[in-house]
Amino acid sequence: MAAISRRIALQLWTLRDHLKTEDDVARTFARVREIGYEHVQLCGIGPIAPARVKQLADAAGLGICATHEDARQIVEEPRKVADTLSALGCRFTAYPYPHVPLETLDQVYALADDLSRAGEVLRSRGQLLTYHNHAIEFRKLGGKAILDWLYERSDPIMLHGELDTYWVQAGGGDPAGYCARLSGRLPLLHLKDYAVTAENEPITAALGEGNLNFPTILREADAAACEWYIIEQDRCLNDPFDDIATSLRYLKSL
Repeated sequence: MAAISRRIALQLWTLRDHLKTEDDVARTFARVREIGYEHVQLCGIGPIAPARVKQLADAAGLGICATHEDARQIVEEPRKVADTLSALGCRFTAYPYPHVPLETLDQVYALADDLSRAGEVLRSRGQLLTYHNHAIEFRKLGGKAILDWLYERSDPIMLHGELDTYWVQAGGGDPAGYCARLSGRLPLLHLKDYAVTAENEPITAALGEGNLNFPTILREADAAACEWYIIEQDRCLNDPFDDIATSLRYLKSL
């Protein structure tokens, strides 16, 4: 797939320190658009009403492709989540991190069932729920990673994937292999490079400045019919605006 046909977005968690107030958001959105991004995924924004966030994004010329919503609210109040997505004019959201213990298979199954039910509510509104992984889901229960149990148990129509390349790697998984495994069930992909500091600590890096094999990852994601390629960096050693520009240039070069 040619790079130009990939739909690219920025996960705003990367710029969370620059999104506290409406003025912050307006300035940051304008700068993100100037760097070359046309779409964003919402996360880490201060307490601003969704409709107002949509107005600010529209004013900056940015589309909202997806969000991260509160984990407990997704499970317990999915209709409210659906209302938020409708106000933002976007179809996708992600369950961001387990809000319940996942120490037993019964607990994993219960979460998978809850997410399937929440996904059914969103689907009835033309929306789609995805699961965002960290490394914790690569703990093994019964000889299999928790993430594998979650995808196996959940309804494949109601719950899709938002794989995070860094956290798959951090958990000991194969990012490209997981893209292939979720073929047809991977609308969102978090592109986040994996580097190591001089102190032997893993750290997120701008794309192309770490060790992940993105040409292979992208090939498998393309084949899996991924819809959105979302650049993210949890921690930036450089100015975050410089890093997101570096990542965008690198992704467009592939």
